[in-house]
Amino acid sequence: QVQLVESGGGLVQAGAALRLFCAASGRTFSSSAMGWFRQAPGKEREFVAAINYSGLGTTYADAVKGRFTISRDNAKSTVYLQMNSLKPEDTAVYYCAGRGGPTLRTTRADYDYWGQGTQVTVSS
Repeated sequence: QVQLVESGGGLVQAGAALRLFCAASGRTFSSSAMGWFRQAPGKEREFVAAINYSGLGTTYADAVKGRFTISRDNAKSTVYLQMNSLKPEDTAVYYCAGRGGPTLRTTRADYDYWGQGTQVTVSS
């Protein structure tokens, strides 16, 4: 069983930066692809970014490409999401997710483990 705990969310102004953290417990972290999703009020949960088990492969949603960076430190069992140039439309609860396999995926159904979420609010 893998448990995920997100942190780093908060209230910022448009144009600011935030770094989200996802701390994982369990022995399979280093062989698991990880992802970040977000859910705004009244909307479905959507894909943001994913990273493969080694950290050498990443992919992003078009809405965040060039502004967000996903990375991981397998020695610390932690995944990061660096968010720059934040916009009001980035406001959402951000969820960390983990897969049972090593290759990255962009679909919710491909992820087996989820954190409780961390709120990010961007004011205009």
